[in-house]
Amino acid sequence: MVRTVLLSLGGNAILPGRGAGTIDEQFRITRASMVHVADLLESGARVILTHGNGPIVGNILLRNELAKDRIPPMPLDVCGADSQGGIGYMIQQVLQNVLRERRLDIPVATVLTQVVVDAADPAFNHPTKPIGPFYSEKEAKDLSQRLGWTLVEDSGRGMRRVVPSPRPIRIVEEQAIRTLFASGCAVIAAGGGGIPVIEEDGRLRGVEAVIDKDRTAILLATSVGARAVVNVTAIDQVAVDFGRPSQRNIDVMDLDEARAWHAEGQFPAGSMGPKVEAAIQFLEDGGEEALITSPPLIALAMRGLAGTRIVQPARRAAPTA
Repeated sequence: MVRTVLLSLGGNAILPGRGAGTIDEQFRITRASMVHVADLLESGARVILTHGNGPIVGNILLRNELAKDRIPPMPLDVCGADSQGGIGYMIQQVLQNVLRERRLDIPVATVLTQVVVDAADPAFNHPTKPIGPFYSEKEAKDLSQRLGWTLVEDSGRGMRRVVPSPRPIRIVEEQAIRTLFASGCAVIAAGGGGIPVIEEDGRLRGVEAVIDKDRTAILLATSVGARAVVNVTAIDQVAVDFGRPSQRNIDVMDLDEARAWHAEGQFPAGSMGPKVEAAIQFLEDGGEEALITSPPLIALAMRGLAGTRIVQPARRAAPTA
């Protein structure tokens, strides 16, 4: 049976937080990730990709600040669209090149993707998502007064802007994505969680927010009938009791175990929490399995030989074929 797989690439698959940030480095790291995506496509799988946009969108926001006296700053939804297009271009070009080197005739397409959120979402009254550069307390006070931003202290590194992170409701370009995917394309979509928009009288309008990419990834997977979701991140496996003497890596957990460990607080909001929450949602919506692993282990994880598999209880012993 042909596997339909959604790959959700973390920002580290393009630009690690400690990277130099040059475009050459970004292309080099992207190629290292796309080799493993090409392996999956060569095996006969149908693949749809999505990706994070940090720290790249942070760099775009920093350019906003540095050039604000000469060029009008762009709003956050436009900055998100900018990052989505740029990252999509890199992934698309690199994956096309790798596939051509292997003489695989698989078209690749990027869809600039808007995602509808609810204007009444409580997240708009409680911004929590940190974005952009760090500021001194004096700079933060000025920005708060001048622009109405909410800034909070971030891990002892300075003050940082936080924005709302509303839940995604609907992918605007869903039909276009499904059409491309059904035609045989490897599709890149909903980067950075998608461009957040609200609907007003049948019209769309961008808003200052950042949608969690792991939540949007589940909408995307469901829209194309993906059997499996692979969350590609910096770690090889998920662990419980992380950082303690009792720490242990998890090869397989079923839906009930994932719910229980998540309720215990085993997966913090700033690390594995959103990824495990997304896996739980995917399985509750009828998905077969979700995997969490690093780029080099994608193919092995799909065979049940690496990473962490989160599965329906009835499938606990059976890896993806």
